[in-house]
Amino acid sequence: MSIKETYTCQHCGAEADMTLEGFEKVEDVIKREKGLHCKACRKEILWSDREDIKAVRVAMEAEKQAYQAYSKAAKMTKNPKGKDMFQQLSEFEMNHYQKLKGLLKSLEEKGEWILYEGTSLKNKKIPLKTEKPKGQEQLTDLDALRIAVREEKKAQAYYRSMAELTKDPRGKDMYKRLAGEEELHEKLLNDQYYSLHNTGIWSWGD
Repeated sequence: MSIKETYTCQHCGAEADMTLEGFEKVEDVIKREKGLHCKACRKEILWSDREDIKAVRVAMEAEKQAYQAYSKAAKMTKNPKGKDMFQQLSEFEMNHYQKLKGLLKSLEEKGEWILYEGTSLKNKKIPLKTEKPKGQEQLTDLDALRIAVREEKKAQAYYRSMAELTKDPRGKDMYKRLAGEEELHEKLLNDQYYSLHNTGIWSWGD
C-alpha cells in the first residue's frame, strides 16, 4: 500500500499529491519564478523540514516498489544475463531504500541529513551461451525493460526536483547522486532494450 503525502501552500492551503506520478501536480503548485511561488495564490513559499520528511517517505515507497518490480522481472526472465541485470538492479534499489530509511530516521530524530557516497553496479562477465528469446518470452522482456525505463525517468525527475527544493547541502548532494544513479540505470535499460529489440540478444555482461 502506497503512502500518500501532500504538499500544502502555507499561504492559501493549495494542496498537491506528492508521489512520483503526482509530482507534476506539485510543480503546478510550486512554480519557479525567481524563487518558489504557489501557482494558486502567487505568493512565495518556503520548503520546510516537514516537506523534506514527506519527500523522503515518497522516495522510500518508490524505491521499495522498484525493488519489487526488478525482483519480479528477475524471476520471470529466463535469460541468465537478463536475470543477473534485473537482480542487481533490485539490490541497487533496496540499497537506495535502506539509505533513505536511515536518512528519514536521522531527519526525524536529529533534524540532520546524512552523507551518501553512492552505489555502483557490477557488470560481471557472464560466459553462458544462451539461445535468443523467442515469441512471447522476448515480448515480455521488452515490456519489462520499457516499463523500467519509464519508472527510472520519473525517479530522476523527482530526485532532481528534490535537489532543488531542499536547502541542506548534504541533502542536495544526496538527491543529485540518486538522480545520477537512476540516469545510469535508464541508460543501461535502454541499451538492453535496443539490443534485445534489434538483435534478440541481451548485451549485459558482454
